[in-house]
Amino acid sequence: MAARSNARKRAFQILFEADQRGVPVREVLADWIRHSRNDTRQPPVSAFTMDLVEGYADKVSRIDELIATYAVDWDLDRMPVADRNIVRIGAYELIWVDETPDAVAIDEAVQLAKEFSTDDSPAFVNGLLGRFKDLKPSLRRGED
Repeated sequence: MAARSNARKRAFQILFEADQRGVPVREVLADWIRHSRNDTRQPPVSAFTMDLVEGYADKVSRIDELIATYAVDWDLDRMPVADRNIVRIGAYELIWVDETPDAVAIDEAVQLAKEFSTDDSPAFVNGLLGRFKDLKPSLRRGED
C-alpha cells in the first residue's frame, strides 16, 4: 500500500478512536506519536498523517457543519462512526489540501469505506464528497 494511503488510514483510525473515546483528536494523535516512539513494534506516525489530523482539528466545526448540511437524511450523531470519520478526513483533504487531486481524495475515502464500513458506505461517501467537490469554491470562500 502506498505511503499516503497508509497515512490516510492511520488518520482515519485516530479520528475514529477520538470519536469513540469522546476525547479531542489532538490528544489521541499525541498518544499515537508517544506510543510509536516508546514501542519499536509500532510504526511511526507519518508527517502526512499528522497534517491530516491537525488540519481536520483546525477545521472541525466547519467540516461537521458541512456534513450536517449536505448529508441528506443523516444527522451527524446518528451517522455510522466509521462513515462520519472517513468523510471528515476526506472532506478536509478534498477542500483544503490543494496538493491532492480531488479524484484521489474521493477515491481514497471510498477505499477506506470499503475496508472499514458497510456495503452501502462507499456510495454514501462518494456521493457526499462528490457534492463537496462540486461546491468546493463556495465552501472554501472565507475559510482560508
